[in-house]
Formats: sequence, C-alpha cells, structure tokens
Amino acid sequence: MAETADLIIVGAGVHGASLAFHAAERGMRPLVLEKATVAAGATGRSSGLVRMHYDVEAEARLAWRSYAYFPDWAHRVGGQCGFTTVGFMQLVPPAEVPALRANTAMQHRVGISTSLVNANEVRRLLPGIEIEDDQLAAFEPRSGYADPTQTTSSLMAAAITRGARLMQGCAVTGVRTNGQRVLGVDTTRGPFDAPIVVDAAGAWAGRVASMVGLELPIKVWRHDVAYVQRPPDIPRHVAFIDFLNAFYARPEGESLTLVALEDGNPITGDPDAPVDAAAPGFIEKAAERVVRRLPEFARAGLHSAHSGQDGITPDQHPIIGPAGPDGFWLDCGFSGTGFKTAPAVGESLAQLIAEGPAANDDLAIYRLERFGAGEPITGEHPYAPVWR
Repeated sequence: MAETADLIIVGAGVHGASLAFHAAERGMRPLVLEKATVAAGATGRSSGLVRMHYDVEAEARLAWRSYAYFPDWAHRVGGQCGFTTVGFMQLVPPAEVPALRANTAMQHRVGISTSLVNANEVRRLLPGIEIEDDQLAAFEPRSGYADPTQTTSSLMAAAITRGARLMQGCAVTGVRTNGQRVLGVDTTRGPFDAPIVVDAAGAWAGRVASMVGLELPIKVWRHDVAYVQRPPDIPRHVAFIDFLNAFYARPEGESLTLVALEDGNPITGDPDAPVDAAAPGFIEKAAERVVRRLPEFARAGLHSAHSGQDGITPDQHPIIGPAGPDGFWLDCGFSGTGFKTAPAVGESLAQLIAEGPAANDDLAIYRLERFGAGEPITGEHPYAPVWR
C-alpha cells in the first residue's frame, strides 16, 4: 500500500521547505519529495539578498513580512540562517528617479525601514562609488543577506521536528488523479497518496505541471554569479542593485564580494544543464560593470564563479495558487527573486491550503490565470524588467 500524507510538496528548495514548516506548524502532515538533496537547485545557487525594495506593493509586503523572520530566526524557526545586516541600496538610472521616489514612499507606507539618500550619503555608505552629484538612491539600513542553504536546511529540520517528512533522492514520475482531483504521486521510490500536491520544483516545475496536463508559461533561465577577493583596504560594503549598470553585489564574509549581472541571462530550456561553471565571457563583462561603478575593484581578484537555474515567467513574478485538477497547487516561477519572500509565502500558502480561499488574499495576484487574461503583474510605478 502507498504511504499517505496530508499534502505532498515536490521540491526541497526554500519555498518547499517554508511551506512544509508552516503546514506542519498548522498540524498538517506534509511529505517533501526531492529528487536530489535539500537546496540542490536554484536555492543553493541563490545570492541570498534580504531586501524589500520592489515596485509591486504586494511583493514589498511579502518581503517585509519575511524580513521579520531573518534577524529572529533562532526564535521563529530554530537553527541558523546566516543573516548578516549590511544595509541595502537601490540605484536607478536618472529616468527612473521618479519611480524610485514613488516606490520608496509606498514601501515606507507599508512599514519598511527605507529612505531616499543623496549622492553624498551614497558615497559615505559605499566609499569609492562613482555617482553623479544630483543622483538619488533608496537605502534600507536593516537589510542584508542570508545563507540560502542554511536557511532552507533549518526550515526543513524545523518542519520535520513538527511532523513533516522528507525523502531525498526521490524523483516524482507522475501525478495520479481520478480525472477531477489529485490522488497522489508516483516516484522512483514508489507511490505516495495525498489529496494535495504542491509543485515547488523550481526549474523543473513545468515538467511536474505537465503531469496533470498543465502547460505553464515558465522557461528555464540561467544566472551566473562570481565571488571576487576584495583588496585588504576595501572594507565590507552595503549590498546594492545597480539598474543603470545592470548588476548587483553584496559582501560575502569579511573579504569576498558576490557579483551578478541583470542582463544576458539566457533561456536554456534544460533544467538539468550543468551549472558548475559560469558562461564564457561572464567574468570579463561583470568585471567591467563593477569597475565602472567602483573603480577600486580593478584591484580585486577572482575567487570563483558558478551558475544556477530557475523558472522564469513572462512578467518575472511567481505563479502561486491552485491550478488544474482539484488539489494541485503551484508554488513556482520565482524568476530568480524568490529567496527573500519564502517565509511569508509559505505562511500564507499553508493557510490557504488549510482554510480555503477566504483565508487571505496575500497571494491572489500570483494566480496562473493572469497570463490567459492578459493581466501580467506590474507595479504602479514600474522599473524596466529586471532580468533583461
């Protein structure tokens, strides 16, 4: 006979782990099935930024709710998440300064600790930066970064303590239905029964959804990351996103800086493509961008580089909610920006699954149907698409 669970979560990335944790806290018995190991996919390759600057209010609210977990992780979850407060700064091209003003005001209304800072303050926060005298930036003093693998592992451990189960090395090969509703899944380790199956499979989410006849508007997207060794006289700096030069950076420990580009990230179509090395030319392009903004980084040295893959949607926002046969749910398509919102998404999704659609509307804008209705998610004061 097949083993049973209250719900099956396909994928042990940060969103699968968060949902398992919050579902178990509500007294449910989740089973997490992972074809490899915890955080082996996009999560383990995430840059781990914990910031709240978005041009979509619903997303800013999720990031703000999630933020409360990170500095209080040991109490709220247990274990460690590696959260480090360094501050976060958002830089935009001159043409997007009006949007920056409006979005910072929106975030402030939400309750986020953020403010606009002038060029002199930017230079103080990020010594050595090249910036025009009339330029503005948004600054979040309480933001920073966390360790994505540690975050996910501790969420999963806490979920297991509360009654969840985890099976690693267990690939889902089919989702069983009676035509109208979910019955369970077939796997490389046998069948499992549950009335609810959640597709949190990251870059593999489209494959899982196809098992119930759903064709998701998700493509497999590749993103390269480099770690550079800062010269000893360059101190640990704030985390920042630079839309003008299309890159972002944050410190890693005391002597390294993580750097990644926001353009030139290809659609590969293959979630199983190797990711141990960055694409040819990435290092040179990243170095040119960083030095353009931070000239002293010309003296930095390359430590390492790798790649990662996630599912990306046409509007670069996730797909969350029920879809297809009754009992099938989506929690995927985070388009490379899902790490920081995982605690709040897992909390709200667990409540929706347990209590029904009247429980909350936190995730309503992420419904799959928006694409067929021609209603992509966009902010009231939008920036240009992030992953160009």
